[in-house]
Amino acid sequence: MVLTVDELAGAMPDVSHLESCEPPMESPEHYKQLALLMACLDWILKGRDDIFTAANLSVYYSEEQLTNKDFRGPDLFVVKDVKPRKRASWVVWHEDGRYPDFILELLSPSTSNIDKGLKKELYQSKFRTPEYFWFSPITLEFAGFRLIAGKYEPIEPDDSDRLWSEVLGLFLGIWEGKLRFFRENGELVLTPEEIAIQQQQRAEQQQQRAEQQQQRAEQQQQRAEQQQQRAEQQQLEKEQEQQKRLEAEAALEALLQSLRDRGINPDDLV
Repeated sequence: MVLTVDELAGAMPDVSHLESCEPPMESPEHYKQLALLMACLDWILKGRDDIFTAANLSVYYSEEQLTNKDFRGPDLFVVKDVKPRKRASWVVWHEDGRYPDFILELLSPSTSNIDKGLKKELYQSKFRTPEYFWFSPITLEFAGFRLIAGKYEPIEPDDSDRLWSEVLGLFLGIWEGKLRFFRENGELVLTPEEIAIQQQQRAEQQQQRAEQQQQRAEQQQQRAEQQQQRAEQQQLEKEQEQQKRLEAEAALEALLQSLRDRGINPDDLV
């Protein structure tokens, strides 16, 4: 028997306010990695009203799952073409039958086999999630899969060993020991904190350049003033020499006149 989404929703209990039942992250490295990815996604998707992103949030998809308490919450998932409203959990029959379009699991020693086996099969066959990635913050193991003809096929890396996500329109790759997002042109997607640091560094560099330009201007001004002082000093020395020459000539003329007044011809003294 095949049920429509509406029929399924009518047959299921109301769990619209059911909280997520996911366990905490395995280690500080897992928490930091997840927070990093979410910060980047939130920033790059800022202003979008047609996409939902979640971290460590339970996905409820069947009554049997509720009965068995077999909760399956991806570490990170994305659903497109839905409103990004606040949700305590993702309840498929309250979301028009929508499953995640993108899922990423962070591998750990206690979850690795499940993430690579049971969850991979669940996301492939039940969720039919178009893209599934996993990454280990400890060993840096990284892989991605795309749903093709109902089966997950490995996504081939590019020349930089990055994997392209058609759902996100971004590359995923390892950078400085962390899984990061990259734009199609290879540019690293920064977190708001990294952007703030980058802007601060640019502001400091601009300030340094302005200070250097000011210093150069002041040095040029000092050189100009020194040149002006030298020119004035040279002019003063020239005027002093001219004055001395005039005074010497005047003294000589006075002496000659004194001789003439005494009836002595200065020429006769040569």
